[in-house]
Amino acid sequence: MAQRLHLVFGGELIDPSRTEFRDTDKIHVVGVFPDYASAYAAWKAEAQRTVDSAHTRYFIAHLHRLRDEEREISPTELLGN
Repeated sequence: MAQRLHLVFGGELIDPSRTEFRDTDKIHVVGVFPDYASAYAAWKAEAQRTVDSAHTRYFIAHLHRLRDEEREISPTELLGN
């Protein structure tokens, strides 16, 4: 079974109605988690911790969706070899 990794990250947004960060150098990487449940718990803790900041948002990125091992590699991936 394939591992389903999740990345939790967040920071201050330029506008709370968009997903553009004010300063990408200040993005808070909470961590990489082995399943959605643990990622959700980490996301929820950070979201609750920053609830008073309307411009701060946290996200869960489904890292396992970024790469499908069954598909051929892209030309960009060939550059790394």
